[in-house]
Amino acid sequence: MRWALVKVCIAVTAMVVVAFAVPLALVVKEMARDRAFAGAERLAATVIPVLAITGDSDQLDRALAGTPAGTDGRIAVYAPSAQGGDAPAFGRRRVSDEDMGAVARLEGATVIPVEGGFALLQPVVTTRTVVIEVFVPEEEVTNGVATAWLVLAGTGLALVVASVVIADRLGTRMVGAAERLARAARELGAGRLAVRVPVEGPAELRWAAAAFNSMADQVAQLLANERELAADLSHRLRTPLTVLRLNAASLGDGDAAEQTREAVAQLEREVDHIIRTAREQRTQPPGAPGAGAGCDASEVIRERMDFWSALAEDEGREVRLAGVEEPVHVPVARAELAAALDALLGNVFRHTPEGTAFAVDVHHRAAGDSVIVLVSDAGPGIDDPDAALRRGHGDGGPGSTGLGLDIVRRVAESTGGDVRIGRSVLGGTEVRVWLSLGGAPTEDAERRRGHRMRRRARR
Repeated sequence: MRWALVKVCIAVTAMVVVAFAVPLALVVKEMARDRAFAGAERLAATVIPVLAITGDSDQLDRALAGTPAGTDGRIAVYAPSAQGGDAPAFGRRRVSDEDMGAVARLEGATVIPVEGGFALLQPVVTTRTVVIEVFVPEEEVTNGVATAWLVLAGTGLALVVASVVIADRLGTRMVGAAERLARAARELGAGRLAVRVPVEGPAELRWAAAAFNSMADQVAQLLANERELAADLSHRLRTPLTVLRLNAASLGDGDAAEQTREAVAQLEREVDHIIRTAREQRTQPPGAPGAGAGCDASEVIRERMDFWSALAEDEGREVRLAGVEEPVHVPVARAELAAALDALLGNVFRHTPEGTAFAVDVHHRAAGDSVIVLVSDAGPGIDDPDAALRRGHGDGGPGSTGLGLDIVRRVAESTGGDVRIGRSVLGGTEVRVWLSLGGAPTEDAERRRGHRMRRRARR
């Protein structure tokens, strides 16, 4: 924007300079020409009184030889109609016989180009017709023109430079306000809700800054209301959870009773976590791990597989677990990783028939920069993987909200990784969760997230 303003000012100033400088340069050239020929006419006028007094060649020669122009050989007198036809009374002749005869029959001075300059011919009628020739050199006709043109060119260049400086200062003022607005928009998009823009600059940018500040206030208020609503709704679940916990305690012993009590306890922990999270006033960007966040992925996966293996045994599913023998630390909170894994395994049980085998494989890259978790099954597969990754586009029938894979994707992207869906070696679906050990979203992850947000906005 700043360079565009500078280019516009350069173009406009250059057009104005050309529009005025070119005609002015031509006027200067014409004025120098007129000045030279006016001087020649004055020299010719000094000879006319001498011609009126005497026509003797010797006297005329002595009279004209005393003038500077006569000494330089610039003045000559001719009598075309005298005996001999064209014998000059004085000076060196530069004009042809035809031109002399034509000028002698005219009234007023005539300028004829000759070698090295111009000849001004002034006819004078005394006792006979006499033509006075005054030679005007070329350098006298153009005297001062080059200097005037240089002055005009310098003035035009100075005007262009001044316009560039002024445009640059104005552009800096405008672009500075626009850059502050863009920087604040990026910070707001990154989750820093306290960012505001100074209301300064041109009127339009001041309006935009005021609108941005109002929007940021509304976004912060909406998020605060959303957190309070989530906390209130989660708190309402405590009463039925208490009833479930009491009923589970009365079930007695057995695997089913133990699993029920464990599930109720896990649900109570999740509700408490939602309440605490909703009421916290976080300062870090959404999706970024908190201070000290991280867990052992192998331990979490083993724990969740123990939970789901009982249900898999009841449904006759073959389960395979690999790659969890050694500890693998990932920059994800334990609860978030467990929730993501439960979402993946829950999809297997929900969307594949009973007896369908599934597997969980953990791969730790040799470079030590990432961990890949593969959840594969031998089910019918997913027809549209891209739609499955969209938030709220679940098509798994009743009970499907379409949020499970979105939870997995957000957990992966919080580390700078991603989620891919493909065909597994078992013949069904394979979900690849790539967790980066850097602990911060990469530029590619941010670009992919922005691309998804733009697609979502278009839809």
